[in-house]
Amino acid sequence: MGFAWGPGDILVYETLYKASGSGCSFIHEIRKDEDIYSPILRKLFNESHHIFVGLQTIREELPSKSKKPQFVSISKNYRSVIRACMEELQQVAVRKNPHSVFYSDVSILLAIELIWNLCEVLFIDAAPAGSLLLHLLDWVRLHKADVDERAREVLQSESPAEHHDYWDVVVSYVLQGRLEEVRQMLVKQGTLQPAARSMYKQMDTLLSKMPFYNPGGTQTLTEFDVKWRHWHEEVDRCMQDNSFASNRHLEVICKILLGDEDTLLDHKELLGTWYHFLVTRLLFCHPTVKPTELHYYAQSCMTMFLDSRSVSEPLDNILLAAFEFDIHQVIKECSIALNNWWFVAHLTDLLDHCKLLQSHNLHFGSNLREFLLLEYASGLFTHHSLWQLAVDYFDHCPEFGRVYLELQIERVPLETERKALKVLRICEQRQMSEQVRSICKIMAMRALRNNRLGSALSWSIRAKDAAFATLISERFLQDYCAKGTFSDLDLIDNLGPAMLLSDRLTFLGKYREFHKLYGEKRFREAAKLLLSLMTAKIAPQSFWMTLLTDALPLLEQKEVIFTADQTYELMFCLEELTSSLNITASSTDRPMQEEDVEVTKVELLRLALARNLAQAIVKEGTVET
Repeated sequence: MGFAWGPGDILVYETLYKASGSGCSFIHEIRKDEDIYSPILRKLFNESHHIFVGLQTIREELPSKSKKPQFVSISKNYRSVIRACMEELQQVAVRKNPHSVFYSDVSILLAIELIWNLCEVLFIDAAPAGSLLLHLLDWVRLHKADVDERAREVLQSESPAEHHDYWDVVVSYVLQGRLEEVRQMLVKQGTLQPAARSMYKQMDTLLSKMPFYNPGGTQTLTEFDVKWRHWHEEVDRCMQDNSFASNRHLEVICKILLGDEDTLLDHKELLGTWYHFLVTRLLFCHPTVKPTELHYYAQSCMTMFLDSRSVSEPLDNILLAAFEFDIHQVIKECSIALNNWWFVAHLTDLLDHCKLLQSHNLHFGSNLREFLLLEYASGLFTHHSLWQLAVDYFDHCPEFGRVYLELQIERVPLETERKALKVLRICEQRQMSEQVRSICKIMAMRALRNNRLGSALSWSIRAKDAAFATLISERFLQDYCAKGTFSDLDLIDNLGPAMLLSDRLTFLGKYREFHKLYGEKRFREAAKLLLSLMTAKIAPQSFWMTLLTDALPLLEQKEVIFTADQTYELMFCLEELTSSLNITASSTDRPMQEEDVEVTKVELLRLALARNLAQAIVKEGTVET
């Protein structure tokens, strides 16, 4: 099996079997960044690009305190884009078969949002003790939304309290700290059991009394801790008094409220994950947990929850690294586990703006943020439309961004003039003169091959390529000699200062100007311009015969156009041309017929010049007398 790099970073594997064509089953193409070819995921790339560009505009000089709310808001924007994309993928996956690749994409996006949300809580928002647990509860609730679906099923049934999932829903709500919902559910059960009504009322009292920290309130963290401990002792007394011994479901709830580890672990199925177990344990045992203590609880909960024989998943390692506040390990693990650079590039960029990655530079010079952005943007450049987004990412990589952009922009296939103009505009805005010249030359050559002389000339002028402009000007003049008319008159008429790029282009522009003057019957100005083209040696000598032939109608006018001196100049030019033609004729085998035509033209010109000279001398002599 061999391999070779194909266009757009595609690795092409070929077997030793003989393959007759690209459609052969023995050839496999493996794309480096397959995700960019998914229409739904492309929305993720497009939307996140706008957020990224907006983040770069936050001024460095602003104090950190005033920037923090902006960073949190930007983080939430990123998450909303992920969630919107995930929901769309879920809808598509439902319509497709259960083994659809979309399900894989959904699970990846779920993991991405889960990690990003946790990083937002721990690193970006950097919630202190008290607030930290509230944020972690929101995090778990958001990512364990199946409870609400089951609750809807139960509540919509004929007899919710007798539904087989009723107690699972109640316990699930308790595990998430959603005690108001628990109380509402228990009311339904209490009405069915009048004998146990006092027991349900006691449980309702315990649930209503459980204190939750209010960051915006006047209560200090110490005061909250004291209040929480009093409540915890009250729950413990109820347990010791066997207040709920006659109802195993209420007893389970009481044990959970006490944070009993065995009871919590008995409900692994409802918890689902070790990090849900962690947050529930913190809620009922350590509600004032500090960020610095998280790693200890996270490690112990993961060990207790996971089977000793099972190997931890990449997601487990990433979340554990986050709870340990090891940002670089989070980024490293994500880079290995995830199938593209989108997540790590954007998260690292945001964390870098939060000044959380300042100490980590890579050994080859670029920092971690720039390295990941360059990798992500390079992947985008292989896509036919997303390459435009990559330009902004390169722009915000101060060290190597420019170099990468110069290398990548040259690989963009220029299928149409419209696309070429887009690429050209990007290069011109960034003063990438070498790339501008290269693009213009490619497009000029392509236009010339297709015999589109106007387009070719326009591109060569833009490239400031004098040699190529000369070549195309020659083609214009050859076409004129063959057809007697100019093509692309608008372009030639509006050359302006661009005609100074080369002598031949200057001549083309001025020769067209002569035709315009002649057409407007401004004969004297036309005659003066025609003569100057020859005497100033702007016109190539090979074109002199055409110019002299163009002079014939002016020489035949009733009114004398050329002065005596101008006529002498034309005569001199004609003699110079005929002497050179004679030299050329002796060294080449020109057809006899062609030579006769040239001789006839020369004779006609001599006759017209002699007649004009006589008339000019008479006219000028008459004026003087």
